[in-house]
Amino acid sequence: MQIPLPYRLNIVNCYLLRGERGWTLLDTGLNTASARARWNTAMQALSITANDIEKIVLTHMHPDHFGLAGWWQREAETPTPVYLPKQENRQAQVFYRRANTALYQQWMLDCGMDRETVDRVESALGHTRDLTQPHPTQQAYLREGSIVRLGARDCLGILAPGHSDGQLIFYHKAEKLMFCGDHVLMKITPNIGSWPHTQPDPLGRFLRSLNALKSLDVRLALPGHRGLITDWRARIEELIAHHQLRLAHTLEALEDGARTVFEIAARLFTLERLTPHEWRFAMAETLAHLNYLREREQVACINSGVMRWELV
Repeated sequence: MQIPLPYRLNIVNCYLLRGERGWTLLDTGLNTASARARWNTAMQALSITANDIEKIVLTHMHPDHFGLAGWWQREAETPTPVYLPKQENRQAQVFYRRANTALYQQWMLDCGMDRETVDRVESALGHTRDLTQPHPTQQAYLREGSIVRLGARDCLGILAPGHSDGQLIFYHKAEKLMFCGDHVLMKITPNIGSWPHTQPDPLGRFLRSLNALKSLDVRLALPGHRGLITDWRARIEELIAHHQLRLAHTLEALEDGARTVFEIAARLFTLERLTPHEWRFAMAETLAHLNYLREREQVACINSGVMRWELV
């Protein structure tokens, strides 16, 4: 199912999988009128209702995957169980809590963003948070290495950190089939960001995960965005190469005198072409690359209010 999003990245791929006792819904889209309409059209075409959804499985807690879970749960006569990685649920409790607005505002200021821009980004972020309401009330948790029933398939849940700390992707070995969430995407690269709610060194964890996943025999990967992936190993190699180049450009920005995260992000991305919704992703990804380089003692951070970075 290609569910519309109100952003430049205007589609999220969600999946309906037929099982013996009902259907599994894998990821959901945002709670917008156009998304609900697309789902209703699909359900009518399949001659099914929300009561036929056996369970909802979420790869991770980002709004475009999580946003309609609570709505779907309430559409059924008996609330549909929602399954997600436990770590992702903990992150959702931080990210979606409006009491933490000041935390994210201060993080943006520490990265060198000016107050006016912070206010514009926070307004866009608040709107996105609203599009995840209502949140699911009955949840169960998935663990790395567990076998998860998706429709008629028993799939292995594999931890895939980087884009989100606890993201799980699902592998069906017999069919060489991978439901890869936002971990591996075609045409675009997953956003790998350092956020106030994430664990240290997300880029390092992402690259280690990609190197481990290269060994899996995958015939077809079904991602959270863009097209299907038919050459798994080649696409992973492209993603690794992309980030190696981005790391080199980060060092070049420092050599040219950029010092704050926001200044460096402006060298890596054409910020004037981005929306306020996208500015925070550019800055978080820049910070992830800086943190990766700091972990490997190539750069240092002087944290005196606004973070300032320099070559070692």
